[in-house]
Amino acid sequence: MKRGSHYKEKKELSTTGLLSNAKKTFDKISIKIRNTTISTSDCLMSALAMFSLKAPSLLAFDKQKQDKIVSHNLSALYKVKNVPCDTYMREVLDEVDPKDIRKSFLSIFYEAQRNKLLESYNFLDNSYLCLVDGTEIFNSEKIHCKNCLEKHHKDGRITYHHQILGAVIAHPEMRQVLPLCPEPITKQDGSTKNDCERNAFYRFLSDLKKEHPRLKLTIVSDALSANAPQINEILSYGYNFIINVKPEGNRTLFEWAKGITKETVKTIDKNSYIFRYVNDVPLNDTKDSPKVNFFECDAEELSGKRIIKKHFSWVTNININNDNIYKLMCGGRARWKVENETFNTLKNQGYQFEHNFGHGKKNLHTIFAFLMMIAFLIDQIQEATCGLFQAALKKQFTRRALWEKLRSFFYLYLIESWVDLWEAMGRDFEGAKLNSS
Repeated sequence: MKRGSHYKEKKELSTTGLLSNAKKTFDKISIKIRNTTISTSDCLMSALAMFSLKAPSLLAFDKQKQDKIVSHNLSALYKVKNVPCDTYMREVLDEVDPKDIRKSFLSIFYEAQRNKLLESYNFLDNSYLCLVDGTEIFNSEKIHCKNCLEKHHKDGRITYHHQILGAVIAHPEMRQVLPLCPEPITKQDGSTKNDCERNAFYRFLSDLKKEHPRLKLTIVSDALSANAPQINEILSYGYNFIINVKPEGNRTLFEWAKGITKETVKTIDKNSYIFRYVNDVPLNDTKDSPKVNFFECDAEELSGKRIIKKHFSWVTNININNDNIYKLMCGGRARWKVENETFNTLKNQGYQFEHNFGHGKKNLHTIFAFLMMIAFLIDQIQEATCGLFQAALKKQFTRRALWEKLRSFFYLYLIESWVDLWEAMGRDFEGAKLNSS
C-alpha cells in the first residue's frame, strides 16, 4: 500500500494544484464588510496560508505578513493579491457560511479520486472505511458566541465550548488519512438547546450522501453509536458499518451471543488472534432493533520483547466468515486513526488545533477549524503522493521540523514556486551566505 518516493509531483495533486483548487471555490464567496479592494477570497486564502505554514497564532502571522518578502510569497504561493489585516480578516470570515467551505473539501476530494489516490484506500469489495468521531475544539468561561454550547456547573459557573464531528477516509495499511468536511456541533439557528453528537452525526450522513452519492462506505464509530437509531440511520443511506460494542452498553447483545459464537484462531506474523463471531442476532430487545453480526477478538501481539494482550468487540452488517474476520478486525481497529492520525496530529504536530485563533460572533471559529482541516487534507495528500514533499519530510525527519523549516524559508527567501521550495527543503539547498553589502 505504501507509495515510494518519486522526485516529481502530480499536477492536480501538487501543493500548487490543490491550493488553486481551494481558491477557485473561495473566489465564488463574496462578503462585503466595508469599502475595500480586499476580496473574501484573499481573506480565506490568507487564513489558509496561516494554517498551511502552521503559524503559532493569528497575531504572529499578522506581524510577519507585512514584510515585503512574506507579501511576495503569499502572492506567489497562495495567490493572495491584497493581504488583509487581522481585524478585517476576522470580520469577513465571521460572516462566511461554513456550508460554502464544504465545496472546497468536495472539490479536493474529487481530484484525489480522479487521480487514483482513492484506490489505495480500497478496504473491502470496493468500499472505503469512513472513521467518525467527535472532539472539542474550543472551551472558555468568558469568550462565547450565540452558537456556543453551554455547560452549567453546580457552583454557578458557565463554560462555553465548540465541538466538531470529524470524519476521514482511512485504510489500516495507510498512514495518511483523507479528511472529509467536519460537521460542527453547535447550537442550531434559533435554538436555545445544546446540539449533540448524535444530531451532528445525522446531519453528517445526510450531507455525505448528497455529496458522494455513489461512494461505497463502511462507517466506523465508537460505542456511542451502538444503538438502534444510529445504526438504522446508517443503513437507511445504504452504508455498511463496523461499530465498537461493550458489555455495559449492549448487555442484551452479549447475552444473545453467549454460547452460540463460532470460534476461529489466526496467526499473523508473530501475533495470535482468537475470534468468536455470530451472524444475524438482535442488537437489543427493542421494537426497532436491527439485526447485526457480532464478533470479538482476544489478541496477543508482540511489541518489542513484550506480548500485549487486548480484547475487542464489534457489530457489523457485513456477513462474517473465517476468511474476512481478520480484515474486519483491522477495519474496526482503524478507528484510532481518526483520533491519533487526525485529532492528535492536529493538536500536537504544529497545527495548533486547540489554540483560539479567533472566536467571533457568528462563524469565525468554525471557519478557522474548517480551513485548518483543509490545510491538513492538502498535507496528507502531499505526504501520500508527492515525491518532493516526501523528500523534504525525510530530510527533516519529523513533521514539526518540516513546518519550522518551511516557515523559515517562507519568511527569509523570495520564493517563486512550491516546486522550488520543496526541492530546496528536500535535496538541493545547501545554505546561503548572508551578504550585508
